[in-house]
Amino acid sequence: NKDAIIFALANPVPEIMPSEAKLGGARVVASGRSDFPNQVNNVLVYPGIFKGAIEARAKNITNEMKLAAAIALAKVVKNPSAERIIPDVFDTGVVKAVSNAVKKIAIR
Repeated sequence: NKDAIIFALANPVPEIMPSEAKLGGARVVASGRSDFPNQVNNVLVYPGIFKGAIEARAKNITNEMKLAAAIALAKVVKNPSAERIIPDVFDTGVVKAVSNAVKKIAIR
């Protein structure tokens, strides 16, 4: 489909290779692999979620906390593009942004 958004997250071989998805009309492609743009990796959120939850002394990780983490993660990317919808796993601002968002929700 023209302008599709594809999340091909199987590793080590995605369900469809990003180049094939782009040839098929995909506008945005993300995968679980670090050798392609838009790597989706749980390392982006786990440290921040747990840091925020621990600092707030939360007993559970709620859906609201997970949503806050996702929104905070998205906000780290200042100028998103088709090749950059997700911050790099080495972006130093990710943990702080995610943990602050999770902590704020957890202490409500």
